[in-house]
Amino acid sequence: MDGALRKVKGALSFALLAKQQGITELILPKQNAAEASLVEGVKSIGVASLGQALAYLEKRIEIEPAVAVPELLFAQDREIQMSWIKGQEYAKRALEITAAGGHNLFMFGPPGGGKSLLAKALPSILPKLHFQEALEVTKIYSVAGLLGENQTLLQSRPFRSPHHISSDVSLVGGGTPPRIGEITLSHRGVLFLDEFPEFRRDVLESLRQPLEDGRITITRARYDVSYPARFMLVAASNPCPCGYLNSPDRACTCSIASIAMYRRKLSGPLMDRMDLFIEVPALKYEKLVEPDANNASASVKENIEKARAVQKARFANDHILVNAEMNIQDIKKYCSHDVKSQNLLKQYVDSGKLSARGYHRVLKVARSIADLAGSEYIAYGHIAESLMYRLKT
Repeated sequence: MDGALRKVKGALSFALLAKQQGITELILPKQNAAEASLVEGVKSIGVASLGQALAYLEKRIEIEPAVAVPELLFAQDREIQMSWIKGQEYAKRALEITAAGGHNLFMFGPPGGGKSLLAKALPSILPKLHFQEALEVTKIYSVAGLLGENQTLLQSRPFRSPHHISSDVSLVGGGTPPRIGEITLSHRGVLFLDEFPEFRRDVLESLRQPLEDGRITITRARYDVSYPARFMLVAASNPCPCGYLNSPDRACTCSIASIAMYRRKLSGPLMDRMDLFIEVPALKYEKLVEPDANNASASVKENIEKARAVQKARFANDHILVNAEMNIQDIKKYCSHDVKSQNLLKQYVDSGKLSARGYHRVLKVARSIADLAGSEYIAYGHIAESLMYRLKT
């Protein structure tokens, strides 16, 4: 009862609201002052107690506004590098495209092939958050109470990997009182779901709306809330429960019924929202003993940063950041392609191998491939490569 103030959640959100309301000064606990000072135009006055706040208001003492230095204060595990991954050049190329355009990726293959390692290496090639993105992510983590003691602005993209026993509330948010879920904590970053078919089907189906809209809207009897959820979904799956279906080296021990039940969780509408599909096969000994590739992550990351810079300039007036966020009108505007490419796509659509949603996703991925190649226009080769990742399921 000494009047001391403790750290609160959501200081950045309070500061942003104050700016919207025309409030130019905010008094808050000293531990939150640096976080709130990220908002320009609002003076952030940090006080240690109610007595100090009263003394400041009565002008008996002066307190200098806090000044935050936007620097990397949110250290995440960056130990896993692309150079650690032996072989799997096809999968690494898919990761590069995924990172360049903010796409969704589905990996399948036997246990031990490196699916989890590939996913965990993805953050090493992702560019840092731009300032506006960093504000969005920091606000989310502030509200969730996940900012560390000395953290102000988060600059590393989130990487979240919930376990497959997670409930729909823990994944998408909700509950009483409502709280943020894993998909919102993955905003502007990566949500990795390992053992994808092991998640409950209702949990997986709850991903459909945010994958399409970039937001999750939760409606309950007592409240109606909407949270941002613009993330890259990376999912990994075995071909069957034991993992060795169609393996040339080991016999599958699964029954036909168990395989059908395993695959039934991956509904058509959900899988249609994935952009790239790749198989990650088991590695041979020769690949495992290859020397590490020097600066592999650095060179790939440099290409991705260039591609994202192109996209940022392209979409400067469209309120989107990456190719994966394009809607149908954006695709018509930015994804024009030649007659030869149109004929190729026509074959796949008319044969039923490609749905309308799949068609648009192929064009988005082709746009990212063209950006990585430094090409202003989408060429036949870009469409062909995009189709290769789309149809190999």
